[in-house]
Amino acid sequence: MMYGYNAVAVPKNVVIYARVSTEHEAQLSALENQLDWYKPLLEQHPEWTLVRSYVDEGITGTSAKKRPQFMQMLSDAKKGDFNLILTREVSRFARNTVDTLQYTRDLKRLGVEVFFINDNIRTFDGDGELRLTIMATLAQDESRKTSIHVKSGQQTSMENGVYYGNGNILGYNRVGKELVIDPEQAKTVRKIYDWYLDGMGVRQIQFELEKEGVLTAMGKTRWYESNISKILKNPFYAGILEYHKQFTPDFLEQKKINNFGEIDRLRVDGRHEPIVTLEEFNRVQEIMESKRLKNPANKTGRKEKGKKPVSDVWCRLLVCSCGCTFNRKVWHTTSKGTQYGYMCYSQIRNGTIRTRLKKGLPTDGICTSQMIPG
Repeated sequence: MMYGYNAVAVPKNVVIYARVSTEHEAQLSALENQLDWYKPLLEQHPEWTLVRSYVDEGITGTSAKKRPQFMQMLSDAKKGDFNLILTREVSRFARNTVDTLQYTRDLKRLGVEVFFINDNIRTFDGDGELRLTIMATLAQDESRKTSIHVKSGQQTSMENGVYYGNGNILGYNRVGKELVIDPEQAKTVRKIYDWYLDGMGVRQIQFELEKEGVLTAMGKTRWYESNISKILKNPFYAGILEYHKQFTPDFLEQKKINNFGEIDRLRVDGRHEPIVTLEEFNRVQEIMESKRLKNPANKTGRKEKGKKPVSDVWCRLLVCSCGCTFNRKVWHTTSKGTQYGYMCYSQIRNGTIRTRLKKGLPTDGICTSQMIPG
């Protein structure tokens, strides 16, 4: 097999860059196999010295920053470790046109040439960048089409009630592709809903669960308000699957963000057995919404989108001896006004030593830092 690299035979330090993006490819991507593919070309050029191979496995090509071996190769290029990169084709190097041109230009300034073997493109050629732009654009468009096909397939699966996710869901065990009820854990979910419907607050439920020694989905004895709120807000427990809680706005970045109404959420009946009734779930949502609207901090009555930035400088700068940051809290309220202080966030989540002792809860691992006056 002959290749199109006919440059003047001068000594070069050469590296190989390879990327495999699926499990099937990864099984074939042992370093020895990667080197075997390049051997015919290397044998044609005895003046080349193979310095190293960089292989990214199971990683998307749309974003170079997500490929550690690629970024390491760029770093080594700045050190002058080599002056020629061999890669199979443009789509293996990058599927993002901007990345392809940016990095090949940066490498060119460093005196490093890239040879795309199957595409027969050399970046030091006069028309190399023009041909590279065309091939990179085609590779990027192929990624776009793949993204559309994947989303279309996922949408069909969602409409058929297929569950996506591999995390632990309290109350269920995974059996093959299905989720079946775990009787013991289901009792915990049932307790949380019953207690809340009976008037207990999330904080009170947290302490009650810890007092009874009830285990979380991860088998831990420490509960948090955020865990309990997620259980109470999750329609999965009423037999409903909700999709598009997160979405990927840009197929090039491949970065998921929380969905606050940018796209429609999809709810369908799941194939799993519910733990609570739909009526109970809806009643819980009504109670939670009414409490949220009564919160004086929520002046507009609208839900905030995303995470609210910390406005108090000391909340950003203060760090407790336990490693947590501090939150600004009301300390005293008198006729003269309100005095604020700063409290360790772990105490806000877990309760102070005094609170836990009062409720008969264990105090192992609880922060003992005092509240700091503001």
